Amino acid sequence: MAVGIFDSGLGGLTVLDAVARRLPDLPLAYFGDNAHAPYGVRDAEDIYRLTTAATQRLFDAGCDLVILACNTASAAALRRMQETWVPPHKRVLGVFVPLIEALTERQWGDNSPPREVAVKHVALFATPATVASRAFQRELAFRAIGVDVEAQACGGVVDAIEDGDMILAEALVRSHVDALRRKMPDPDAAILGCTHYPLMEQVFQDALGPQVKVFSQANLVAESLADYLRRHPGMVGPGTESMFLTTGRPRQVSDRATQFLRRRIEFQPA
Repeated sequence: MAVGIFDSGLGGLTVLDAVARRLPDLPLAYFGDNAHAPYGVRDAEDIYRLTTAATQRLFDAGCDLVILACNTASAAALRRMQETWVPPHKRVLGVFVPLIEALTERQWGDNSPPREVAVKHVALFATPATVASRAFQRELAFRAIGVDVEAQACGGVVDAIEDGDMILAEALVRSHVDALRRKMPDPDAAILGCTHYPLMEQVFQDALGPQVKVFSQANLVAESLADYLRRHPGMVGPGTESMFLTTGRPRQVSDRATQFLRRRIEFQPA
């Protein structure tokens, strides 16, 4: 397969959909670890173990480049994977980089000292594990100063989306926005720090109000991947057809995926 996309469940399909629209001729291998979702309530060691196993499966399928479309995995496992586990001829990238590039309006390769940026008060909505890792704040601090980040752990939202209960998901989103607002009444911007959350982007925007700029990852990641492949064309692996793998029940996962993307998706056992 040309490029692999990994997520703990179905949320990464928002990234896959954006990548498919941006790079329509690029075959993709998607791996959803639905049997072990959600990752957001697991500890860092467990997340690392599951993420490396899934990534290895995509390597075995022929992917030379894998995108961790799971923010929790990007926060808790990516750096360790890159430093100690990823083979020299393979690459694993996360989803924080394009988001921080957009927020700070500077390229990742810009190694100049941190500087002030237009946004001063940022609301971060993410899973409990991503919030606990403080990975977003750490990476942001390398590039920007004077930015106040208030994180809200959005327990239950991923479970509701995975279960197809969008009414519960909406109620939980509004509750979490209310909780964030009690800590930061007037954010300038909001980060949807989980690839499931773009499915609820309009609810977040409505609850936050039109004055808050909402940064969602899917399109940013797709554009960043297109740029990366222009600079590293050798990372496009072999393969001509896309494939979808899951550790869950293929028929059930296929039906949910079809509901999310509004086109038929057929998953195979991983």
